Amino acid sequence: MEIDKAIRESDDRRLKTKYNNAIYVIKRALALYSIEEVAFSFNGGKDSTVLLHLLRAGYFLHKMEQKCSNGGLTSFPIRTIYFESSAAFPEINSFTYDTASSYGLQLDIISSDFKSGLEKLLKANPIRAIFLGVRIGDPTAVGQEQFSPSSPGWPPFMRVNPILDWSYRDVWAFILTCKVQYCSLYDQGYTSIGSIHDTVPNALLSISDSCCKEKFKPAYLLSDGRLERAGRAKKFSSSINNVGNGSGSVDSHKSSLLVASVIAVGEEILFGTVEDQLGPSLRRKIHSIGWSVSQTVVVQNDKDSVAEEVERRKSTNDMVFIYGGVGPLHSDVTLAGVAKAFGVRLAPDEEFEEYLRHLISDHCTGDQNEMALLPEGITELLHHEKLAVPLIKCQNVIIFTATNATELDKEWDCLIELTRSCGFLPTMVPYVSKHLQTNLSDVRIKVYHFTQFNNF
Repeated sequence: MEIDKAIRESDDRRLKTKYNNAIYVIKRALALYSIEEVAFSFNGGKDSTVLLHLLRAGYFLHKMEQKCSNGGLTSFPIRTIYFESSAAFPEINSFTYDTASSYGLQLDIISSDFKSGLEKLLKANPIRAIFLGVRIGDPTAVGQEQFSPSSPGWPPFMRVNPILDWSYRDVWAFILTCKVQYCSLYDQGYTSIGSIHDTVPNALLSISDSCCKEKFKPAYLLSDGRLERAGRAKKFSSSINNVGNGSGSVDSHKSSLLVASVIAVGEEILFGTVEDQLGPSLRRKIHSIGWSVSQTVVVQNDKDSVAEEVERRKSTNDMVFIYGGVGPLHSDVTLAGVAKAFGVRLAPDEEFEEYLRHLISDHCTGDQNEMALLPEGITELLHHEKLAVPLIKCQNVIIFTATNATELDKEWDCLIELTRSCGFLPTMVPYVSKHLQTNLSDVRIKVYHFTQFNNF
C-alpha cells in the first residue's frame, strides 16, 4: 500500500516509530472487534485525516496477516461517522464529502448533538469501539489511554486512540511525507479548526504585506506546535473589547472586571526566612493590565498543599498565577499539585523533553524524563525566544519559574507579548487603587467638622 511504502522509505525515524505504534493499536482493535463492531469518527480536520489513512493502512495490513487480501485494497468497510453542523466551515464539509467519495467511505451523517446522535447510532448498530483522532493536548484527551471506555453517562463503547501520543509535528510530517490531501483551510493559516464561531487563522503565521489584505503561511510552517490552538477565539474577547473605551457605565466595568489569584509556594516564605519580593511585584503587574487580585496565598512546598489551593482558586478566578517552589526548572511538587487539582496525571511531553535535552545537554544530573513530566492533556508551553525555559500554562493556571524580580520582569514581559498573539490574557484599562491620606489627627478632624457644622 502507498502509505505504508512511503513511511518505510522515509528517513524520519520518529515518524516511523509513531506510525508503527499507531498501526499496532489499529490491528489490535481489529483483532478484538469485528468490522461490524467498529466505527471511525471523521471530522475533516488534520488529525482525523491522518487517522483515516492510518486506518486504511492498518486494515490492509491486518487482512494481509490473515491472508485474506488479494494484494489490493479495493474498499474500506469501516463505518465512518460525520457529525454535520451548521457552524462548520464550508471547506470542512466539502473536504469531508469529497474524501468520502474518493475512498468509498460508508458515511453515517449525524446532524444532532454528539451525545444523542451517538446514542441513536449505537442503538441501531452493533458498534462496540470507535476510532478517534484524539491527541494529548486536546481538551478531550484528559485521562485517556489508547483504549479507554466511554465516560459515565455516555453510551458504552471503547474509545480507540491510535495517535494519542502524536504531536503537531508528527501529524504534519505524516501528511507531507505521504502526500495525502487535507482541508484547504490549513493552507490559509488555520492550525486548529473548530467552528466558524471560535476559529480564526493563527496570528503566528501572519505575513506582513501593506499592499494587500492580511495573508497567512500554511499550518505546517508553524514552528512551535504547542501553539496550534492559538487560533481559537478566547472566551474573554467578546466581553472585554469595549471595556475602558468610555462607552460603558461603572456597573458594566465592574461586571467585566477580571480577577486573578496569586499562589506562592515555599516554606522559606511561610517561615519568614526569605522576604517575598515577587508577590508585591506580581500584584502590581496584574493590576497594570486591568485585572483585580482577589487574594495572595503562601503554601508549603508539598503536592497536597499546592493541589488544595489551586483547586480552591481555579474555579473562582479567571486566572491563577503560581511562583516559588522552583529551581532552574519547574518544580515537580508544583506541577504534581496542579495535576492533582485538575484530576489528571503527570505524563511525559516529548517536545518538552527534546527542548530540555537541547538546553541542558550533558549538564543534567537528574532524569530528563522526570523533568519533562507535565499535567496530561491540559498543558500548553508558552515559549518565547527570550526565555531559557518556557512558561507553563494549565488551562487558567500559569506557572512562573522566576526566583528574583529581574527574572519575573522578563517572564512577565514575554507573557504579555505572547498574549498579544494568543489572546489568553486580555488586557484592560489599568486597575487603580486610590487611597486618601491625611496628616491631621482624628481629634483635629472631628474638631474641624464640629466647627463647620456650628457655623451653619
